[in-house]
Amino acid sequence: MKSKPARKAYALADLQNWQDSDPPIRLGVLGDPVEHSLSPELQNAALQQSKIKMQYARFHILARELPEGFRLIRELKFVGVNLTLPHKVRALDLLDEVDRDAKRSGAVNTVAIRDGKLIGFDTDGPGFSRAIREEFAVDLRDLRILVLGAGGAARAIAFQCARENCERLVIANRTFANAETLTKNLSEFFVGPRVLGPVARLQAIPWEDAALRFQIANTDLVVNATPLGLSANDGPPIPARLLQPHLMVYDAVYARGQSRTPFVTAAMEAGARAASGLSMLVHQGARAFEIWFGSAAPIEAMRKACSGGL
Repeated sequence: MKSKPARKAYALADLQNWQDSDPPIRLGVLGDPVEHSLSPELQNAALQQSKIKMQYARFHILARELPEGFRLIRELKFVGVNLTLPHKVRALDLLDEVDRDAKRSGAVNTVAIRDGKLIGFDTDGPGFSRAIREEFAVDLRDLRILVLGAGGAARAIAFQCARENCERLVIANRTFANAETLTKNLSEFFVGPRVLGPVARLQAIPWEDAALRFQIANTDLVVNATPLGLSANDGPPIPARLLQPHLMVYDAVYARGQSRTPFVTAAMEAGARAASGLSMLVHQGARAFEIWFGSAAPIEAMRKACSGGL
């Protein structure tokens, strides 16, 4: 068998009429969109470095196609997949088993296939924690954090912040009810006082300039956990005029072909320290590799390959 030519992404129809390659494709990332993903670069570098004869590819799978996609990867004996937008929450109801932390966060980004069972994990949360430590030399427990968004990535990030006992956590979302639901799910982590003063340790706020301005004055770290920034036409998720020099800004988005997202650029122009989601991608990808293969990931090889894809 000959290796398949490189493709931006396979579709559900390709899985339905699968023609394998050498080495075989047994890992991938499922999403819509997915063409921007750098996961194949970092995971294929890890597979090569570890001398595992297998390939990792992109699969453009629509939300309505996810059940059939899961059926096919099980049938084709895949080792596992990663999930990106919009599948991280929907997948919970389609899996045979879900890891305790993923169940509590309400989002899955990694699936391992073991003995024919689809088992879900969250590596976004641990990957985020390691990325913040790497980028800013600080731990989540020492920070007042504002998370923008309440979807799959935001749930995993917010859960990790709560689990590490951050000083305070605020969730802002355009659909305020979703932010409220997320904070209610995290309330058990914030029963004890940590911060003295007029601000609550855990709070949901509307996505409005006045509310954001007040919170930013009482925040150390702002995290964009929305898709804003994936498109070259996107501006920063919140107005640049609200950003302040005391902040650390982490954009969970990374943009292929760009060293900085609009949010990172705006933050740095405001005098804040800022970083894009590339470090989170590397660390969550390394954890996924460890789940699939039960051995340490070659993280430096992954980091190098991922950086080269920008």
